[in-house]
Amino acid sequence: MPVDTGVAFTEASVGAGISTVLMLGTLALTGRKEKENSHSSLLPLLVVCITGAALIYGTLDMPPFGHPDNPVHEHVAPRYIEESPKEVGLPNMVTSVLASYRGFDTLGETVVVFSAAIGVLALLGVRRREESDTPESGLEAHHVLHVVAKIIIPLVILFALYVQFHGDFGPGGGFQAGVIAAAAFILYALVFGLPKAFAVVGPKFLQLMASFGVLLYASVGLYSMFKGGQFLDYNKLAADPITGQHYGIIIIELGVGVTVFAVMLSIFYAFDSQ
Repeated sequence: MPVDTGVAFTEASVGAGISTVLMLGTLALTGRKEKENSHSSLLPLLVVCITGAALIYGTLDMPPFGHPDNPVHEHVAPRYIEESPKEVGLPNMVTSVLASYRGFDTLGETVVVFSAAIGVLALLGVRRREESDTPESGLEAHHVLHVVAKIIIPLVILFALYVQFHGDFGPGGGFQAGVIAAAAFILYALVFGLPKAFAVVGPKFLQLMASFGVLLYASVGLYSMFKGGQFLDYNKLAADPITGQHYGIIIIELGVGVTVFAVMLSIFYAFDSQ
């Protein structure tokens, strides 16, 4: 399986289910006229130029893109291809790389997603509104959409669960499943209204879920250290190292899925409640 399959799956989920809604919400919050800037633009321009120059300088020593003699093709990729079936035991090599070999990096990505939610909630927050305070939109008054949404939303959630727990064997995992599940609840909020969505999954509960997902991921590493191994050493989770790898990957993927779901839905709540 190509390594880009999981990335493409995630991009498709985010692009189809989340990005369009957030873009429309941003346009709705944007005024028609630009505010007059009373500050000088020289300092931001200087910061951008320095940052761009540093990035360009950092690419000068990089090997040619896609060259067969690059170190990644000489050492890293053959190591994963040849050894991952014996060391991790998963048929999906992408999951082996992301969840096991690059477990530290994936934990960092999960923390970055969690930090994004903290930033958005710190800037915008989520305002709770009662149904009487919310004007009825065309979507909320459309009975056909209500019926169709009630049919589609359970299927979307079921597919998200399939992607979550089938990521060991095919394209999928916590990032993709979290975005797909969040898209289902975003559809519910668009069709039935934000107050009803708050009644199903409240903002405070989402904040707890986002924190729980990160802690669940990190707890796997702490438990492996408690068992005498290194941080995120899944081999220590069971008597059989391959079984321990399976346990560890399932648990950390669940943590990723919970965090991504909570963060995506929290960001939508923050935009839609303004």
